[in-house]
Amino acid sequence: MSTTPHVPGPGAPDAKVALGWMHTARFLTTAAQLHQLPTITVPEIAFVGRSNAGKSTCINTLTQQRQLAFASKKPGRTQHINLFALGKQGVTDAVLADLPGYGYAAVSRSDKQRWQQVMANYLVSRQGLTGIVLLCDPRLGLTELDEALLEVVRPRVEQGLKFLVLLTKADKLTRSEQAKVLSITKLNAGGGEVRLFSALKRQGVDEVAQLLWQWAHPPQAEVPDADTAPDQP
Repeated sequence: MSTTPHVPGPGAPDAKVALGWMHTARFLTTAAQLHQLPTITVPEIAFVGRSNAGKSTCINTLTQQRQLAFASKKPGRTQHINLFALGKQGVTDAVLADLPGYGYAAVSRSDKQRWQQVMANYLVSRQGLTGIVLLCDPRLGLTELDEALLEVVRPRVEQGLKFLVLLTKADKLTRSEQAKVLSITKLNAGGGEVRLFSALKRQGVDEVAQLLWQWAHPPQAEVPDADTAPDQP
């Protein structure tokens, strides 16, 4: 069994344009609490996932920068929200938010609870949040913590928030295993999209870059011309 190739949606740029845009990513700020985050007026896309899901590697691969997102040798140590600005010629047209990894056993229970609350508040209340990328190790599937996160964001997804489950480390699975986990995850993704991703094999890199570009550059709503607008009573 083989996986179905992804066809970019209408309005998607070619991969070179999308990757060029992703490569403009630069550090913006870091914050330990929500109130420390600046107000963002451009689309904001958050990356979330378990501590060992490959989140930093994914961000670095998409932006073609080796150390943009800090990959700690001790998962769960990074307990800040890091923001990265995107846009050419220094003009920010979108922001990536790297949220702390969750679920690492060595982190104290109080720290876990505190960060779960901070993340939940961010995902529920962050005004400029346009999309969420949930990274998941396909060998583990969606865990209890991932399911809890899905429940938190479900109301916003139903209201139009973009949502993507990214199955990282896909190179560790056979073709048939990839197809199987893709099918299962789609059933449990709560209305979100699902993609396979491998930093090592560059699987899914182009497609995800194109999708994120689309999220950050939605088509403008057409405004009817005065000549074609319906007459007012």
